[in-house]
Amino acid sequence: MIKRIGNTDIQPRHRAVCHCGAVVLELELPDGVVDPRRCNCSMCRRRGAIVASVPLAALRIVSGEGTLRRYQFNTMTAQHYFCGNCGIYTHHQRRSNPDQYGYNIACLEGVDPFDLPGPIPVGDGVNHPADR
Repeated sequence: MIKRIGNTDIQPRHRAVCHCGAVVLELELPDGVVDPRRCNCSMCRRRGAIVASVPLAALRIVSGEGTLRRYQFNTMTAQHYFCGNCGIYTHHQRRSNPDQYGYNIACLEGVDPFDLPGPIPVGDGVNHPADR
């Protein structure tokens, strides 16, 4: 668990915001950022985001729900959300665990993902267990 990234303390309730500010999320992060990772699936390798996960109940859309757009592909299980104005990926309902949201660490207020301690592990989304 990571309680501080760069100069930013990760709050138990921390906001995440897209680039233009239209989409604002509130995340319950009592243990900080847990298990940050990348994925090499066709979607994740293109967007390049570092993500961590929270239970569905630990993510609340504060504003911009109508601005969010959803994208699904392949098994249509994962639901990827991004801002319809600026295009920034904010979160997704996970395919490997639909009871969780993955969230874009770069959207956390005050956080620069380049300040994360590395290396950041990469999950094998190309050979995803749900595809077998």
